[in-house]
Amino acid sequence: MATTTTISGGGGGGGGGGGAGGEDRVMATAQQIVKSLNTTKEVTEDMLLIFSSFDNRLSNISIEPKATGVDQFEAAEKVILRWDSNPEASRHTLPWEEAPEEGAEYLAAVDEILQMTEDLAIRSDGEMMDRAESALQVAMARLEDEFRHILIRNTVPLDAERLYGSIRRVSLSFPTSEGEILGDFDSFVDDDHENSCYHERGGSLGDDVCVDLIQPDAVADLKEIADRMIRSGYEKECCQVYSTVRRDVLDECLSIIGVEKLSIEEVQKIEWRSLDEKMKKWIQAVKIVVRILLWGEKRLCDQVFSGSDLIKEVCFTETAKGCVMQLLNFGEAVSIGKRSSEKLFRILDMYDALADVLPDLEALFSDELGEFVCSEVRGVLASLGDAAKGTFAEFENAVRSETSRRPIQNGDIHPITRYVMNYVKLVVDYSGTLNSLLENEDDDDDDESDHLQNRDGDNLQLEGKSPIGRRLLLLLTCLESNLTEKSKLYEDNAMQYIFLMNNILYIVQKVKDSELRKVLGDHWVRKRRGQIRQYATSYLRASWSKVLACLKDEGIGGSSSNASKMALKERFKSFNACFEDIYRIQTAWKVHDAQLREELRISISEKVIPAYRSFMGRFGNHLESGRNAGKYIKYTPEDLENYLLDLFEGSSLVLHHMRRKTA
Repeated sequence: MATTTTISGGGGGGGGGGGAGGEDRVMATAQQIVKSLNTTKEVTEDMLLIFSSFDNRLSNISIEPKATGVDQFEAAEKVILRWDSNPEASRHTLPWEEAPEEGAEYLAAVDEILQMTEDLAIRSDGEMMDRAESALQVAMARLEDEFRHILIRNTVPLDAERLYGSIRRVSLSFPTSEGEILGDFDSFVDDDHENSCYHERGGSLGDDVCVDLIQPDAVADLKEIADRMIRSGYEKECCQVYSTVRRDVLDECLSIIGVEKLSIEEVQKIEWRSLDEKMKKWIQAVKIVVRILLWGEKRLCDQVFSGSDLIKEVCFTETAKGCVMQLLNFGEAVSIGKRSSEKLFRILDMYDALADVLPDLEALFSDELGEFVCSEVRGVLASLGDAAKGTFAEFENAVRSETSRRPIQNGDIHPITRYVMNYVKLVVDYSGTLNSLLENEDDDDDDESDHLQNRDGDNLQLEGKSPIGRRLLLLLTCLESNLTEKSKLYEDNAMQYIFLMNNILYIVQKVKDSELRKVLGDHWVRKRRGQIRQYATSYLRASWSKVLACLKDEGIGGSSSNASKMALKERFKSFNACFEDIYRIQTAWKVHDAQLREELRISISEKVIPAYRSFMGRFGNHLESGRNAGKYIKYTPEDLENYLLDLFEGSSLVLHHMRRKTA
């Protein structure tokens, strides 16, 4: 048996004036010589005899037996089998957490056996190799359990409140109505209505958000175990345990942030308001999962499996692909669902969210194993883009085909005008995304573009517009044509112009006060303002020409000096009747914009009041001196001015036949 040496005694004769320090050095040197030679027991004894002939103190160097490879194996085997001898106790004992020194002893035993199995001398001994492999099998089962327990017991639950507290939200004003909006434009409410809802765009995560879903102290223990299992050829079992546990952790995180496991069929049966909430949660979940959770998992994989690039990629892909595919399944279900206009902005939010994290996903799944995941992501992204384009086209078609035959009471703003303008205002906020999606879609609109230029009588330079600007120009032109047709539902020509003024001005204001102005241009705005002025002129002519005709000199029998009293009475009676009829009707009409309402009143006053005052000045004295003068001259110019202030308020009033007080 091979030997090692230790000093068993320190005395002895023999001189030496070097002192205690010198003696110690001599003894240590002799011991080191014997130890380094590592010879047989007989040779060692011969050497000690030679040393003692020089100094009898060296004869006190004792000989201790050195463990052989068999002894070391048996000691390591004993440690491993000790944990396996009582499986029940072993199952509930966690040496790595409660007794780290025992865990270290166990790993050292595994290392010893691994070292021996790699020794060529041992590998040629079939019996010894069988024992070694059997011990390793027991050890790997134990390490697999410990690996699983450490992963589970050291998992840190996701703190959703902290995450959501770091999300910066952006709210865009866009009211939505009950149910399928395009099925009933009349259900729409304006954006200043107290019950309006708002479209909230997905928030962005802070750059400093970092979440580790495992206790940092456990990572070193996990790496120690993983290294031994991989070295022993048990990498498959190690990866399976790791990915199973961590996959469950990610599934739990999805549940915490509100992402449910739903089939495509289940998603398509969800009514819109519930689906909208789920889409919002999905948008946030995509950002949280990719930017925070998956990068955290990537870091953990890199730390635990740092010894093998292949294994850490396999483990990460197997861990992460499940939650990514769950998110993608929902995205696909939305993309192939029924298309209706209210879904557009949420679909665009989903598209933007997925496009935004695509570079991260490509970095996370950068190997061949992860290419499948990235390919699926690109496929769903394309499907969401197609869904957005299709939904926008559905909206355009709905505007074109909206043919309701019920006129809006009082000539007020039509619900389709409110809806479309608030809709397109929000569309502009997605111009970047829509321009990229619609870049090659304009070829189908050439006929409509030609019609638009011919209709407007000028070149709107559509070629210089962005894809979304081009589509919005066509859409608003279609809306204007639709409104012109709806104005014809009113029998009263004057009310047709009130309706058109209300609606075109509403459109202009929405364009002027938003990013739409940059898209459509100032020329477009000026042209519509000119239209409103034309409608105002047409209104005055249609509504007040008959009143003004009563104040003309023709047909009353000559000059003011010899005018027929009978004719004058009829003129004043006709004027009174016309004015009172207009007053009764047009106080019920509604001019939505206060400035337009005031301008119309001023225009009426500038035409009617001077004409009435002039007519009164020329012919009033013919009747004032007679009996029942108040029956014919019922109003002073000042009365009329005051009555005009009641027009266009949306509440019908009646003038009582009160006789004008005379001096």
